[in-house]
Amino acid sequence: MTDEHNDHPHVPYWRIFGYLCIFTVASVIADVMDLRKMYNLTVLAAVVLIIACFKASYVMRYFMHLKFERGWKYIILLPTVVLALAIPFALASDIGIHYYDVEVPQQNTLLEKEIEQIAKEKAEAEHHHGDEPAEHGGGH
Repeated sequence: MTDEHNDHPHVPYWRIFGYLCIFTVASVIADVMDLRKMYNLTVLAAVVLIIACFKASYVMRYFMHLKFERGWKYIILLPTVVLALAIPFALASDIGIHYYDVEVPQQNTLLEKEIEQIAKEKAEAEHHHGDEPAEHGGGH
């Protein structure tokens, strides 16, 4: 019974906690240094994201014990990766390609209504304007 318990390697939790604290301080320093002004927002986002990935990898490997698991973790991860890659392609035609397109059906309908209203007002103005010269011309 004790042999089975000893097969699991000892995890240095305090050392991992220390690394996580160091990474947290590094991301706070990156934000406080205001890398946005020194470089741009993309550099700050990249630095903080890289630090967050390191922190997540430590949490997954040690606290979730994935470091000690066998290859089945990749089989479980595979559908998630496939979905993460497939969803942008599935939504690209609806969101990605036409997102900044100004000609959407709602705007076209509004423009058509505005054009009809302007044409109607113009026709009424011409109709009234056409009557006025005859009245004024006959009065002189």
